[in-house]
Amino acid sequence: MDKSICSHKCFGKKQLGQGMSEYIIITALIAVAAIGVFASFGDVIGNQTAAMAKEMSGQDGGTEITASQTNANTATTRANQADNLSNYNSQN
Repeated sequence: MDKSICSHKCFGKKQLGQGMSEYIIITALIAVAAIGVFASFGDVIGNQTAAMAKEMSGQDGGTEITASQTNANTATTRANQADNLSNYNSQN
């Protein structure tokens, strides 16, 4: 009888640990995806954020908007470029 009570208590603790492990794995996957997105679009996002901050403070954010558009065009060009070992260094 005592053995079955212990197995129910231990089983609940194992499930709690499993749920926490799954939560940590999902959080890590989301973080890795966010890092990848920011690495791809980091300059554009940074310039857009700077432009919004300037506009909200009453200043002109035109320079940052232009820089954002330039970085977006550069990202498009790099995305369309074929990657191989002969031009690997040109995208860095």
